[in-house]
Amino acid sequence: MLALRLARGTHPLVLLRRLLVSAASAGVGFLLLCTLGYAVGHPGGSVLRLLWCVVPLAATVHFAVAVARTDPSTRPRPGLSAVGLGPARLAAIAAASTAVTCALGSAVALLVYLHLRGDINGLPFDGAAAGLLAADQPMPVAGALTLLAVLPVTASIAAGLALRPSARRPVPAADPVHPEEPAPAPSGLPWGCALVTAGLAVETYAGRGARGSAFPMPGHPEGAPAGVLAGWALTALGLALAGPALAHFSGRLLQLARPGAARLLAGRVLMAEARRIGRPLGVVCAVASGAIAAATLYGDRAGPHPFGPLTGLGAALVMSCTVATLLTATLESRHARAHTTAALLSLGTPPTVLRTATLLRALALLTVFAPVTVTIAEVAAIPLR
Repeated sequence: MLALRLARGTHPLVLLRRLLVSAASAGVGFLLLCTLGYAVGHPGGSVLRLLWCVVPLAATVHFAVAVARTDPSTRPRPGLSAVGLGPARLAAIAAASTAVTCALGSAVALLVYLHLRGDINGLPFDGAAAGLLAADQPMPVAGALTLLAVLPVTASIAAGLALRPSARRPVPAADPVHPEEPAPAPSGLPWGCALVTAGLAVETYAGRGARGSAFPMPGHPEGAPAGVLAGWALTALGLALAGPALAHFSGRLLQLARPGAARLLAGRVLMAEARRIGRPLGVVCAVASGAIAAATLYGDRAGPHPFGPLTGLGAALVMSCTVATLLTATLESRHARAHTTAALLSLGTPPTVLRTATLLRALALLTVFAPVTVTIAEVAAIPLR
């Protein structure tokens, strides 16, 4: 009840982010229910489809945790601590709010699924979705409720772990008084490179089917799609680990060759925010590299393409959630440096300098991350052809 009362007084932008989490949860719930419907008629090929649902589920959980971190109601305040709502209680409230938000999306997914199956008031759209959703078979209620509960439970546990008091330590920032002592550089680049290399190797080995076929999608059992998915997951994890180090390098790159005020400010801010925005940026690069590789593999392919409506929905969910997570992390970074921005403006810094610094940070990140994304996509697509 306290979580619901806090939600009533939140900012409209915070409510919009929660609604986006609910929408993503509805999409994932619909995919899981479609997998259940396919399993009713095809018991042998349902594991592959369920395995592919893990990717949009993980992207949605990542987005839900990012939204929970930026929720103003989860930040410790002296007034709340005085009445017994310390950091641990606030983390529990954030986990409960995340569970309610995701459960709302799951409920919407169930209603849409039942409506398309014709279980509510007849088959809509002249029964176009009857075959896809196995409308002629009875739906196992226990299995449907179990699948719909996976996302709320997972997201609430992840949010509670991310917002626990030991995990809310402030990120060390660069000292503007002593430029020779920047924040310590992130140390995840070697592990990230190792995981990316291992992921590409696993994709190369598992992408070869029995007939030498290319990367198989759900519904095409030839090859080893589980191994390809595991390789892509390793690549995504490696990019997420290497993202902060690459963002830190982008900040150093901006400060080369006698920088001016705008470049120096942009580089210093980027180095200070490398840990906060580097990981979601690395995940976005992993998703983009996967999309480029898939487009390269199937762009010039003759015959029918193995992309159906559910594949398109899953891809849209993954891309939308990763981009939304990056935007949420950017907003969190902007809020974290609000006092610094106000101090610079009070000292007479022109607003154009701040806008130029923002543009320079975006260009530096694009300069560093775009070649990495394209290179990984090309390397992953070459042996899978």
